[in-house]
Amino acid sequence: MKRLLNGLLHSSVAWIVFLPLFAYAQPSAAPSSAQSQQGKTSAQSPHAPAIKRQIPRAEAVTASSDGRIHLDVIVTDGKGMPVRGLTAKDFTVLDNGKPMPVLSFHAYNAVMNQPPPPVSFAIVFDTVNIQFRHIAYIRQQVSSFLRQNGGHLTYPVSLLYLTDTGVKVLAQPSYDGNALAATLDKADSRLRDITLRAGDYGQDDRYQISLELFLAVVHDLERVPGRKMLVWLGPGWPMLTSPEWDQPSAKDQRSLFNLIVSLSARMREDQVAVDSVAYGEPDAHTYFYQNYLKGLRSPYQATADNLALKVLATQSGGLIVFPTNDVTGGIDSCIQDANSYYSISFQPPHARRPNEYHALKLKVDKPKVTVRTNTGYYDDPQTVSAP
Repeated sequence: MKRLLNGLLHSSVAWIVFLPLFAYAQPSAAPSSAQSQQGKTSAQSPHAPAIKRQIPRAEAVTASSDGRIHLDVIVTDGKGMPVRGLTAKDFTVLDNGKPMPVLSFHAYNAVMNQPPPPVSFAIVFDTVNIQFRHIAYIRQQVSSFLRQNGGHLTYPVSLLYLTDTGVKVLAQPSYDGNALAATLDKADSRLRDITLRAGDYGQDDRYQISLELFLAVVHDLERVPGRKMLVWLGPGWPMLTSPEWDQPSAKDQRSLFNLIVSLSARMREDQVAVDSVAYGEPDAHTYFYQNYLKGLRSPYQATADNLALKVLATQSGGLIVFPTNDVTGGIDSCIQDANSYYSISFQPPHARRPNEYHALKLKVDKPKVTVRTNTGYYDDPQTVSAP
């Protein structure tokens, strides 16, 4: 643990082999032959020349220009289907248990021809943490998803491969599911050198590599307009907090806390939600993340597992699909979040100290519904305050 934290938090410069993730031209439904050829030599090629890029550290992320907290809100019924037709009066926003007036409200419903702002999906193959024997099946499931409806995708989708050497872009955002599936079928399946049986040393390395790559992907998504849905295929990086691991020092905890605060703000302000889709059967560790879902009110509560994948997914309002053989259906469930959702803003109360945590809860005046949105935010008296 000590070696991991030193590497992640205290090195003067952290570099990884990293490809530019996205070309932000308008995605096309049917790329021309010239565009397809260009893709073969750049984004779709796992062996394209790599560049080095610095991993983002804890950094100040200012509030929105209007000083409000903006939330994308998913409401589903008991069967997981979206609940449509709600109004602002149906919602109650609780900030640390205190009701807050809703200042703006929008309902987006693609089915009813009320198109939302731009929404894009990035499907991430986390081969650092997926067992080798599962890769081929997962790729087949993703290919099946892409070829549904004749290959006509509702939202642009990009395909990313994570390995121990960096992020490989298999395909830039596109509405053409058939073209994406063809690219996936031809992709090089070479995986990481770190094995899942490398013991504690491997766990440390997989945690650090995975988290650094996650931070890099989120940082790059800042330039993408609208909502960004990061569909992460895999169980996530190892959880490390247990009695046999060295616990972080107070200095390490402060560094972890600063990273958690800045990442939370970046994901909320940039409208990034993480969906976790795992393959296989649940085990003893599947639900362990639930011990770390509460926001941190003090730096000295911070552990490495406060940055676990499923923790970040839950806190971003994303969907967690527990281990399943139906990966195609799991991705379909993630897509549902873009078809119907609500956008709400409110003015936060005045913060009394820097990085003050505020727990968020949204209630809906309807029976048996589930509400997903950001579970909290960190406030600062100098950046966000009530008028």
